[in-house]
Amino acid sequence: MQRLQTRPQFQAVLAGKIRARTAHFALHSCAIEMHNVPTETTAAPAVFPFSGLWMGAMVPKRWAKRAVTRNAIKRQIYSVSPQFQHSLPAQAHLVRLRTAFDQTQFVSASSLALKAAVRAELLELFSQASHAHSKQALP
Repeated sequence: MQRLQTRPQFQAVLAGKIRARTAHFALHSCAIEMHNVPTETTAAPAVFPFSGLWMGAMVPKRWAKRAVTRNAIKRQIYSVSPQFQHSLPAQAHLVRLRTAFDQTQFVSASSLALKAAVRAELLELFSQASHAHSKQALP
């Protein structure tokens, strides 16, 4: 599994479709092949230099003000995603935080309760996405 690193990679995946949604997260996906087609006018390098599964995490400051919270959420995303790498299609995926966690419920910026809530919601998000992929694979 490769990680998204460049701005064009993130932009390409955000332009793709939303595969799954939970209360706080959205999983965006896009096909890799459509972004690696060379054009006659430019000799730009491919957006995704390798085929296979790509994963990224986007945790905006708007929804997680403290860096410790953003980093904790990103670590949870990258630790949960390998469990579902065989059930997701070989595309580029991006998990985006789309709303803030309640600060009255999770007072500490990096509490065990927050990490557990994030992990549970990510498991739900990835299981929704893998379930949707298995439905599409059936004839």
